[in-house]
Amino acid sequence: MLLLLSPLFMSSCHPKTLKESLDLSPLPSNFLFGTASSSYQFEGAYLSEGKGLSNWDVFSHRPEGRFGDVNIAGINYYNKLIDALLLRGILPFVTLTHFDSPQEMEDRYGAWLDPKSQEDFGYYADICFKYFGDRVKYWITFNEPNFQASLGYRTGQHPPSRCSGQFGNCSKGDSEKEPFVVAHNIILSHATAVHIYRTKYQKDQGGSIGIVLHATWFEPVSNSIADKLAVERAQSFLMNWFLDPIIYGKYPEEMKRILGSTLPEFSSDDTEKLKKGLDFIGINHYTSYYVQDCIYSTCGTGKGVTKTEGFYQQSSIGESTELDWQNVYPHGMEKIVNYVKERYNNIPMFITENGYGEINTPNSTTEPLLHDVRRVEYMADYLEALLRAVRDGADVRGYFTWSLLDNFEWVFGYTVRFGLHHVNHATLRRTPKLSAIWYKQFIVKHQVIKSETQ
Repeated sequence: MLLLLSPLFMSSCHPKTLKESLDLSPLPSNFLFGTASSSYQFEGAYLSEGKGLSNWDVFSHRPEGRFGDVNIAGINYYNKLIDALLLRGILPFVTLTHFDSPQEMEDRYGAWLDPKSQEDFGYYADICFKYFGDRVKYWITFNEPNFQASLGYRTGQHPPSRCSGQFGNCSKGDSEKEPFVVAHNIILSHATAVHIYRTKYQKDQGGSIGIVLHATWFEPVSNSIADKLAVERAQSFLMNWFLDPIIYGKYPEEMKRILGSTLPEFSSDDTEKLKKGLDFIGINHYTSYYVQDCIYSTCGTGKGVTKTEGFYQQSSIGESTELDWQNVYPHGMEKIVNYVKERYNNIPMFITENGYGEINTPNSTTEPLLHDVRRVEYMADYLEALLRAVRDGADVRGYFTWSLLDNFEWVFGYTVRFGLHHVNHATLRRTPKLSAIWYKQFIVKHQVIKSETQ
């Protein structure tokens, strides 16, 4: 993933009407703004110039060997891309793994289910640091590994499509165990990469390294103690699942109490390696949900320690959208940032993804998609909420919207559009939407400007 931190790619046009400016003076002068993307969702050319299949290539339609020769064509591609970005004043944030991984890992040893993945990931990270680290100053080891573990190994919705029982219709897998094995290996893979960067490269290259987690805010459905405790459990099983081990060297107490021996343990060597932690936390935040306790009370349907949903007793937590999983609740941005600030001692944060999705159908016409007023309102409201958290002392150093372009949205394919720029999938023509124009003005003027609906 590259997070593009410059308004230079934006159109110079202006929205028809603008109103409600908000002074952003509390933000430091070096605060970073940008957009987010990922290689698999944007680049195409899945078998060009020596690139082998990834697990997503196999899932949605192999590089051979282990520790083989470096693919120089791939190195050259990213060298040119990084140089081109820097030439235009764009600072790249580079993610080493954004969901897709070599199919060879799956075929040889089951990928993240096996500790061998830690060594392989370290080898790959070392190559990236070596070839690109002189110009890349921000590294992200994994994007949303909490979703990677749960969607790939609990519900089977993502590759390698492993699940069991009522969690999904998969041919193999163990939904009660495998997500936690995978998470354990990813956490230690992160630690391996951080150790390599700290000991071999960071002093000379002067960069920073972190990890990105999907971060949903949860509200209790009632004021009962049980539902309030359920909120903390939900957070522990989503975000703290990864951040607690990386920062404190151990899993959350809520997870240990519920999972017991199912949860893998860290050796003394693992704990020592984890102490080097990270330099920053990336937060991908889109929406919020209500949470209901399912341990001390009956939830009716579903199985788990909590039940999360955007509606409760016919009431939405916020304005609904065209996507059934996304509700507009800007307060969630402020609350999740303050939560991370308090739980993790205000480690520097970046909002690495935040965006508004719209359904795309064969009958969708271009003009309404270009005049994306609701996306502008969403961005403005969430940025206002982020500003409140910054005023409360949260060390947030950048905000990146998802996404630069309409792209391939994983299992949703091309049926959902998140881009600031419209993409005609037949001609590949890119056209700035209202949100792209608004975002350029926002960055240049350092103001939150709400577009008036017409």
